[in-house]
Amino acid sequence: MTMDFPSLADFGHDPWWLILIKAVAVFGFLVANPLAAILIERKVMARMQTRIGPNRVGPRGLLQSLADGVKLALKEGIIPTGVDKVIYVAAPIIAVVPAVMAFAVIPFGPMVSVFGHQTPLQLTDLPVGVLYVLAVTSVGVYGIVLAGWSSGSTYPLLGGLRSTAQVISYEIAMGLTFAAVFLDAGTMSTSGIVAAQEHHWYVLLLLPSFVIYAISMVGETNRAPFDLPEAEGELVGGFHTEYSSLKFAMFMLAEYINMVTVSALATTLFLGGWQAPWPVSMFDWANSGWWPILWFTLKVWVFLFVFIWLRTSLPRLRYDQFMNLGWKVLIPISLSWVMVVAVIRVAIGSDDDADLTRSLVSAAAGLVVTALIGYAIWRLMRLPKEPAAPDRPAQPTFDPMAGGFPVPPLPGQVLPPRTIPLPPTPPSDPVKETTDA
Repeated sequence: MTMDFPSLADFGHDPWWLILIKAVAVFGFLVANPLAAILIERKVMARMQTRIGPNRVGPRGLLQSLADGVKLALKEGIIPTGVDKVIYVAAPIIAVVPAVMAFAVIPFGPMVSVFGHQTPLQLTDLPVGVLYVLAVTSVGVYGIVLAGWSSGSTYPLLGGLRSTAQVISYEIAMGLTFAAVFLDAGTMSTSGIVAAQEHHWYVLLLLPSFVIYAISMVGETNRAPFDLPEAEGELVGGFHTEYSSLKFAMFMLAEYINMVTVSALATTLFLGGWQAPWPVSMFDWANSGWWPILWFTLKVWVFLFVFIWLRTSLPRLRYDQFMNLGWKVLIPISLSWVMVVAVIRVAIGSDDDADLTRSLVSAAAGLVVTALIGYAIWRLMRLPKEPAAPDRPAQPTFDPMAGGFPVPPLPGQVLPPRTIPLPPTPPSDPVKETTDA
């Protein structure tokens, strides 16, 4: 079956009203998913932790997300004394807008007919579409950094600084996973990458890239177990401690939209994009018309469910563990894997005759590198063994009362054995003894 994949030449010809419809549809998709994700997250976490989730507002608690939004909108917006007011107000806007803009190049489906116009189910595409997503999402971290700095408080500032180090560390590894996809697909446009996965998804050929990207996208979105910029036990609430009302709601909206964005990008790069999974793909109707929107949404929600699962199951990492994972494991292995992919592509070639051989070699090498990633993470996260105590020469007995007042012993000093004194014998009473006699 031949699928109608869009190309770069198919973009830029839509009338203004069709572009407006697409933009509104993408924005509606991004608003509806966080509303559903917040409710489903609370329901799933309650189910996993054997407790009762939202069940009061609406039938079975289905209107809980709407009630939370109305509550936040009606709360008083408090601006603390001493904040940089302009940056304080702009920070949540800077966090939300890039998260929405990144979805402009995400493909939802093939060419379809809308009111007689043939158009791709995608707002737009660029020759460097994936780099556009990477650049735009990088701007979103400025919202977190500026929120922490402008609040005029210590704990938000620490949360903003943590977020800066976190994004720098994990965006390098994420960018290197993109490089492996670019090498194999031969293009940076999102529609071209989806078309390159017509016969095999990159999750099979580039498994190490998928694993590293899956770990990096959790760190990039500040989600548990990598939610260190808002660690409640250490930073009260992190970078948004001093925010309330709609400004706080915008940070929450940005977090969930970022989750949808990175999940959609993972779907596009590694799970065939909008293409139907096997065996549904065997039917001609599965990858035509409006059906691909369903497959795309289901794949995105698989990743969102994993986000929820991780938050429910894993404790937060220590900051040194988190940095070591990024700099000592993910970045070196992803850089090495890009070199392996390049060598395989040059050594075997990229023509149709060598495609099967190259795919098999890439899949086998990917399994080996993925096992190496698992071993490296296990070595990094395991508890260190306690060193055996060295044999020490016998020390003289330490008298803690030698100076007239008790002194605690220093390391290596031995206290004398403790003796429990017997109670003194009461003196005899001669009068009583004479009376008894």
